[in-house]
Amino acid sequence: MKIILRQDMDVLGLEGDIVAVADGYARNYLIPKGIALEANKENIKLTEMQRKKIEVRRLKAKEDAEKVKEKIAEMVITISQKAGEEEKLYGSVTSMDIATQLEKEGVAIDRRKIILDKPIKALGDFDVPIKLYPEVIGSIRVVVVPEE
Repeated sequence: MKIILRQDMDVLGLEGDIVAVADGYARNYLIPKGIALEANKENIKLTEMQRKKIEVRRLKAKEDAEKVKEKIAEMVITISQKAGEEEKLYGSVTSMDIATQLEKEGVAIDRRKIILDKPIKALGDFDVPIKLYPEVIGSIRVVVVPEE
């Protein structure tokens, strides 16, 4: 089934894009939640008329993402965790911990945008990538220190 996205989705595309998805996914999730519209002639015409507004929003979102990227590039986040011998952590540092620490610093970033292949389980310095917008990927330095 072809649909028109009404908002950006990392896995599917950007607002205004026409994409093909499974019928059930469209009918049971995307359309009822207001994330997408069925791609019929009327909706395609409506989207074409709104294309300029959509482009302006995309540019603004990209500019905002660039500003946040510059801001977080200079930041260093320090997270203290309980650690055992050989500098191994008893727990781990997850994207949720990083997002919480970023929020304390005044930068609100969704934890799902923090790209962490696996949780951090050792002490040290780590560069963690953050996908702020589809073409904008920033990086933040995370320092994990032992809890006193």
